Parts: sequence; structure tokens; C-alpha cells
Amino acid sequence: MLSIDPLRKPPDIDIKLGGSKSITNRSLIVAALAKGTSTLHGALFAEDTYAMIDCLRRLGIQIECDEVAKSIVVVGSSGHLRSTAETLWVRQSGTTARFIMPLAALSGGEIRIDGDPQILNRPHQELFAALQELGVLITFDEKENHLPATINGSDLVAKEVFLNAEISSQYVSALLLAAPCMPEDLIVSVEGKLVSESYLAMTLSVMRSFGAVIEEVDKNKFLVRSTGYISHDYQIEADASTSSYFFAVAAMTKGRVKVEGLGRSSIQGDVQFVDILEEMGAEVSRSEEAIEVRGTSSLKGLSVSMESISDTAPTLAVIAPSAETTTSVTDIGFIAYKESNRIEAVVAELQKLGIEASENSTGFTISPGEVNSGVVHTYDDHRIAMAFTVLGLISPGISLDNPECVSKTAPDFFDHVDLLRLEGDRELAILAIDGPAGSGKTSLAKRLASELDFEYLDTGAMYRSVAARVLEEGINPEDQHVVTKIANQTSIVFKGEEVLVDGQNFTDVIRSPEVNSVVSYVAANPGVRAVLRRAQRSWARKRGGGVLEGRDIGTVVFPKAKLKVYVTASPEERAKRRSLQSGRPVKEIMDEITGRDKIDSSRVDSPLSVSSGALIVDTTGKTIEEVVEEILERFHV
Repeated sequence: MLSIDPLRKPPDIDIKLGGSKSITNRSLIVAALAKGTSTLHGALFAEDTYAMIDCLRRLGIQIECDEVAKSIVVVGSSGHLRSTAETLWVRQSGTTARFIMPLAALSGGEIRIDGDPQILNRPHQELFAALQELGVLITFDEKENHLPATINGSDLVAKEVFLNAEISSQYVSALLLAAPCMPEDLIVSVEGKLVSESYLAMTLSVMRSFGAVIEEVDKNKFLVRSTGYISHDYQIEADASTSSYFFAVAAMTKGRVKVEGLGRSSIQGDVQFVDILEEMGAEVSRSEEAIEVRGTSSLKGLSVSMESISDTAPTLAVIAPSAETTTSVTDIGFIAYKESNRIEAVVAELQKLGIEASENSTGFTISPGEVNSGVVHTYDDHRIAMAFTVLGLISPGISLDNPECVSKTAPDFFDHVDLLRLEGDRELAILAIDGPAGSGKTSLAKRLASELDFEYLDTGAMYRSVAARVLEEGINPEDQHVVTKIANQTSIVFKGEEVLVDGQNFTDVIRSPEVNSVVSYVAANPGVRAVLRRAQRSWARKRGGGVLEGRDIGTVVFPKAKLKVYVTASPEERAKRRSLQSGRPVKEIMDEITGRDKIDSSRVDSPLSVSSGALIVDTTGKTIEEVVEEILERFHV
């Protein structure tokens, strides 16, 4: 459960979002099939891309990821994929499931494809039928035309294949992506109405960037030459679908949001969402490097077809109650087959919040209205969770029952949401105290909180609490994915001097040598840091401020804090203080502190450093009274 803290002020921010999921997964496919080594810049690292990377590795592709640099190096196979006895596990990723099927056929062997329960319910009938036309043998474990299924491409031939794409354009993209590595040229003919044309255009653009030769014979008929792909250094755009939520906030609050890395020449169809905002009354500025949206005095409702940008339909749905007139969306009936029935989901959840909303034949109609508080069911659908987060930023009292489903395509989503709150954070009475282990910041923070009559938050105790739960569950503290799940599930409550973890008193446990030995690994985990940063920010915002101490409070958690203090002391002084508290040998503690400092200052996510504008206080040889007086004097100024 996540309670959404409403914005205190309209945002005014330039923001850099993660790369497009759709482009990342398409470029991974073509790079894997290409001749030579490709580097993908600006890549998205999320559940869907990890699913694709894992499947490609099982097919023999060498892939090196640098999450800090947001780059992926792919050693191409020249179209010669390895058959594997290992099951290709696509997790919950529909894109991976569909794109990997023709690649499994290219391997020429027998390959089983499976995934999480959610993906097993999604339809793939048209793609299965097209593959069978090409000579691919397919056997289904349980349900016809559903995963799990085994693909055998030993008799694969290339010819003209006919494909119905009324449910998803991904069927067409899947065949096209594999086509340059088919035994002969392939003609892909689309029958019926092609939905989400913009995604097909994106596929063709990525393919051509890697040297594919594609001729559009006539409308919805493509001739792909069997020429293979050529390796390429490729720049991935910021995700346009994820950008829609931030643009929506600007439009609804009379704020300003600029998304960098997403320009007017974007190959993503969802960039057209800003055209809708413009029609509703927002101001939009476009350049080759960025798009900016400014909210104006009001928004008007509209009737619009969103067939080509259906992923942004839930975003428009949560804007609609703020408009002056009714909003109606058509031609998106096929989104009933996404992670959830998205038409049904947005209507049901808006009705739950007191908004008049109804389904129509191919979409929904939503009337203006006052939004009530309530818990939104996300249906384990990232788009529903992200859309209703937007609503929660505008309307108080909204919570999400499963916020973590956003990690499917936007693991940094809530961190970026918090950036929207920075202007409002200037109004909070926050004293941020950072510093290394043993510098005296905990004792100092408690004294300052008492002097100021503020509440106090020991963020280090939060990381220790997660570490204690990790040890209790017998989990490897270096297993980042599982440890992050533990952090999401752990309730941490401060009751005076006591620390309650999932209702149990962990006050002494979190200071144990066992926790000391693993807390640095837990604290260096980016997923854990993201979870706890959210909790820390929410804690302060609900109180209008407070004294927070840790290692990244002034640099990351509250960079706009009223006063930022960096407390330090010599390593010898810090070890002596810890020895007096614990009775342990100074040398032993000195070694621990030195090791902890090294980990804290070198970690990838939010390393320990002095925040810009911070007051630096060296407590070596000073009394706590002297230090408190120095800080209070600056705080009141």
C-alpha cells in the first residue's frame, strides 16, 4: 500500500526519464541478430527489459549491462541463435513473449517458452498461426494458443505470411524483427485493421537503423529482404508513455515540466499525447532535444480517438475529472487485452472515487467532478498504477494497493514523482543532517530536534531494520531483487526510542554485530534506497518538516531542505565514541568504520558526499553543546 502525498506547489522542473521500453526491447532484438557488436545508449533497465535480456542470453547472446551509464553492449550472432534446453521465461512481459517466439524459431531447435501467470492469460493466437504458416511446429502445454508452448523451427521457410493485427501490432513487429535473418525474403501482409500503427512505425525505424532492407509494397504489406542486420551504436529516446504522466501533472496544476531526451522528431507514437494536452488548453513547446508542457488556467474536455497512442489512454482518464467538460475516448477496445482490461479498470476505479465514468463501445466517457479519497486497485498493471498516482498528486487521500507493479517498465517512477515535489519542499521546516558512521550525527540530531520541538527520524535505523529482516528470513543480503522485495514489505514504526519492525521490537536487534556486518550491503541496494527514500519524504511532508539524519538526506532525499548540515570527525575520534558506547575494542571498530566509509562513499546510488550549500561541522574535540549552538544559529538565520 502506498499513500500518495499531494503536491504542495505546482512543479517547475526539467526532468530526465529512463529510456523507452519499446525501443530498448526492439533494439535488443536487432542487436542480438546483427553482425558485430552494438552499444545501446540510454537503455531502460526494468522488469520487461530484464526479461528480454535473460531470454536472449539463453539463446547464446553475449550481453553486458552498465546500469549506471544506462548502456548495453550486445555481441551479435549474425542471425545464428543457439538452441537451448532451458525454458525461456518471459516473466510478465508481453513484448518479450511475442518478440522471442520468432527468434526461438530461428534457432532451428526445440525451445519452450513460459512466463508468470499474468502472461499466460494474454492472447497470442494470430502470431502462433503466422508462425505455423512458416513451417514452425508449436505444441501447447495446457491451453491452445496460450503459453506455455514449445517452438520448433527446424522446418522454417520464408514466404508470404498473412497476419491479423486487430488485437496487437506486436504480432506484426515480432515477425518483421526476425525477418532479415530468415532463410529467404519474407512478405508480411496485415489483414484487417492494424491497431497501434505508431508502434509498427517504431519497429521499422529501429530495423532500418541496423541496416534492414524493408519495402512497403502497399498499405500494410511489407517485403523484408534476407540481408541480416549490421551492428550499430544506437541512442534510445526517453520513454514517451512514462512522460505522459509528468506532462499530465503540469497540465493539471498550472505547473511546468520539461522532459529531456524526448523531441519533436521522436519515433514513439505516444509523444502525440502532448497534442491532446494542447487541444485541452495546455501550452506545449517542442524542440529536437526536449518537450515542455505548461498548465494554463483551465482544461477543456474533448472527444478523441486514441487508437495510435492507447498506452496513454489511462493518463487522459485521470485528467478528465479536472476538465471543464466531458471527455470521451474511442477506438481503444483492444486495450482490454493488456496487463488488465484497462477500459474497465479506469472506469471502475474512477467510479470508486466518486467520478461519473462509463464504458462505451470502444473506450470510455468521463465527466468532470470532485475526486473522493480511496484505495485504488492497480490490477497489477503498471499503467493503472502510474495514472492514478497522477490523480493522487492532485487530489488528497488516494492510495495504491500495489505500487511496485510500476517496476515492469519504470522502476524509477516514484523517485521522479518525488522530484515534482521539490518546489513544495522549500516550504518545509527540514533540518537535514548527513555524515559518516560515528561522527555524532545521531546524538546531535536528537538534541536539535528537542531544541526545535521537531520530530526526529533516524534513517539509518530504517536501513538497519531492513537488514535485520533480511537476516531473519535467511536471505543473501547481496541479492538485490529479493532484498528490495523485503524492503517493500517491511513496516517500520518509531515509537519514542523504540523501533518496531512488522510490529516487533527490534530496538536492540538493529544494533547487533550481525546487522552491522550486512547493513552496508543493504544500504547500497538501489531498490532499497528508493523504497526508503519514499518513506522518509512522506514522513517529513506529513509533519511539515522535521530533523532527519542519514547519509543522503541533503544530497538526495531533501536537496531543498531549509538547512543542510554535514557532520564529520576524524576516524580515530569516531572509533573512540563507538567504543565507549559498546565496550568493543577501538581497533576493531576503526576497521569497521573505515570499511563502511569506503562502501558508503563509493556506492552507485546516492553515495555519501557533502551536499551543495551544506554547513560542514567537524565535531572532533567539540562538545555537543558547542555544535548544537552553531547549527541552531545557522538554522534560525
